[in-house]
Amino acid sequence: MRPDSLWRIPDFRVLFAATALTQLGTNVGYVAVPLAAVAALGAGPGQAGLLATLSTLAFLLIALPAGAWVDRMRHRRVLVVADLVKAVLYASVPLAWWFGGLSLEQLYAVALLTGGATVFFDVGAQSVLPGLVGRRHLVDANAAVVGLMAIGNVAGRGAGGILVQLLTAPLAIAVTALSHLGSALRLTALRRTTTPATTTPASPTAAPTPATPVDMAPTPMAPTPGLGAQITEGLRHVLGAPELRALAVTAALNNLGSQLFNTLLPVLFVRELHLPAGALGLFWAVGGVGILLGSRCARPISARLGDGRTLALAGLCLAPAGLLVPLIGDGPWLLLAGAGWLLVSLKTGMDNVLGVSLRQRMTPDPLLGRMNATFRFLLFGALAVGSAISGLLGELIGPHATLWLGGAVLATAFLPVYLSPLRTRRRPPVAPPVAPPGVLPVAPPAVDAATSPGRRRAPAASPVPGSGGDEGCAPAR
Repeated sequence: MRPDSLWRIPDFRVLFAATALTQLGTNVGYVAVPLAAVAALGAGPGQAGLLATLSTLAFLLIALPAGAWVDRMRHRRVLVVADLVKAVLYASVPLAWWFGGLSLEQLYAVALLTGGATVFFDVGAQSVLPGLVGRRHLVDANAAVVGLMAIGNVAGRGAGGILVQLLTAPLAIAVTALSHLGSALRLTALRRTTTPATTTPASPTAAPTPATPVDMAPTPMAPTPGLGAQITEGLRHVLGAPELRALAVTAALNNLGSQLFNTLLPVLFVRELHLPAGALGLFWAVGGVGILLGSRCARPISARLGDGRTLALAGLCLAPAGLLVPLIGDGPWLLLAGAGWLLVSLKTGMDNVLGVSLRQRMTPDPLLGRMNATFRFLLFGALAVGSAISGLLGELIGPHATLWLGGAVLATAFLPVYLSPLRTRRRPPVAPPVAPPGVLPVAPPAVDAATSPGRRRAPAASPVPGSGGDEGCAPAR
């Protein structure tokens, strides 16, 4: 092992192990919860759509304030409490089923509340990562996490389908509860991380906050802006920078298209194709294989082409495969749809490694929580909207016609990145310092390999006040 290896960082190993447990439970639940609604409780397309909508609705309702709250809170406590809440909520499902009281209304409540806990866990985990590993290890760390998510997709969703067949869907959800409990216990070993910013630096050149024990209160530096001002600052940072805006729109469209598929797949497999739960888990696991391959390919390809160029070319070459998924049917058509799902997921794996690394590098430490929350709001809000549209259209025009709409969205989702300045970016950006509220930050000139050696070119856009300059298959992160 190299002396500077990422795996020599104890806290990264803790976070990685906890993430492994979380991914196992999440992916078992991804299969088991909708099948509990469809197979055990007789849910139709509209009810399946409502269940999927509620699972991501919290990102629309609380993601933006959650980012500001996480920036003020102790990250370890956020992660542990969120996992414990999910464990309790998921455990209520098999208990209610055992005593004969399980209902769609309870599944709706569990989906909504676990979605709220997921908001805090996801924002906290992505915000804590740069402080654990340092910015120079971000691509390696994100590649490891995305690769783990892909393995979780394959193993968790495959196991979820088998567990549903062997135990029934409600009892399979008990595995999800135990996994989140194990993750919470593992996270208690997290020792050090970047202290969450509870204040605004007094000057644009202020030194970054050093790594301190997770539960040590930070030293105040300046009065804390109000919650509304902090949320606005995060929105301006993401939507005011052309590259971050392109990453956000492309990922949101990718999630919208994917959810138009995923919401109706349980209904399609069980009601129309008359396939067992294991077949649905296997189909979703194929997406996990694609994400794993994409996460492994991302770094070597980007080392040759650059992060931005890799994202643009991957979209141009792979996104049109989304039009193969609506061909799903019996026999060879199922295989062809699976091949399209594999290629689309391959692109998602590359996007999740390079896109998340780019936006973390473009964001100063005090803004990480709000930046991640803004992305979560847009990306998972797209999942909620996609679920609602999919359930509605599934009732009105049928599942297959809805899948064609999803395929069209996926096939064109890459265009915002392809048409943005990211297409020519080769070198990773450097996050500029954060200016006090109301002061324009001084962004360093962008350096790109497309320019001649030693030559600098001006940033693509003027700084935005408060921006600080310029994350089925797993959803785009």
